[in-house]
Amino acid sequence: MSNRTLFLAWRDAGSSKKWFPVGRLDADVERSTYRFRYISGAMRAKKEAGFPELIEFPNLQGDYRSSELFPLFKNRVMNPARPDFKEYLRGLDLTGQADAIQILSVNGGTRVTDAYEVFPRITKDQDGRFKCRFLLHGQRHVSSAARERVRSLEAGEKLYATLELTNPATRLAVQMQTTDYHMIGWAPRYLAYDLSKTMANEPGDYRVEVVRTTMRYTSMKPSVLIEMSAPWPSHELMSRPDFTPLVGSTEVREDDEATVG
Repeated sequence: MSNRTLFLAWRDAGSSKKWFPVGRLDADVERSTYRFRYISGAMRAKKEAGFPELIEFPNLQGDYRSSELFPLFKNRVMNPARPDFKEYLRGLDLTGQADAIQILSVNGGTRVTDAYEVFPRITKDQDGRFKCRFLLHGQRHVSSAARERVRSLEAGEKLYATLELTNPATRLAVQMQTTDYHMIGWAPRYLAYDLSKTMANEPGDYRVEVVRTTMRYTSMKPSVLIEMSAPWPSHELMSRPDFTPLVGSTEVREDDEATVG
């Protein structure tokens, strides 16, 4: 499938520390067509936490298009000309043919210099299941023993996901636990609704594992990438208002003209 979608999330650096989904990138790499729009989560983030529009995308109602990947996203991928690029891809469990959208779907687009991260749209595979990748959140709120356990995680390691209905910050949350019962953090709160609905519908048929652990590259924040898979639920995933674009249709049409602004 040539058309792929990434979402951009922003974290409030103020007292709330909340994460909000704020933007959507639709990309057709083969045709060099890229489109960015803010989503309704940006409006909620602005109202609740003073979300500042990005300099590159100054208008919440803008429909931004380009024949090249926008710098906001491009700068979150290592330059392929670097001598350690192949090693970087191996650390992400990707091949040398991986494009920037594939890389961003795995590395989370995190940087030590800002409060944004990138995550892919949840899609259905040929077996009627979905795979959802996300970065582990909330490690500063777990015990010192759990933080030490995080440092020993390995790619491919199985994890447990547990529903939490009385989280003091979010009420509904999805905890991540190791098989030796260390509660090491949470799935991002912007995915909690969809993941919890899936877990409730299919309580014994979902899998969670570590995709990769902290990278050594200084441009990336320390992180743990997790993948959860389960049967596609009865409700449409990522259909809540937060994920709805503020302007235009959701698809990139073949007759769309590539323009920025």
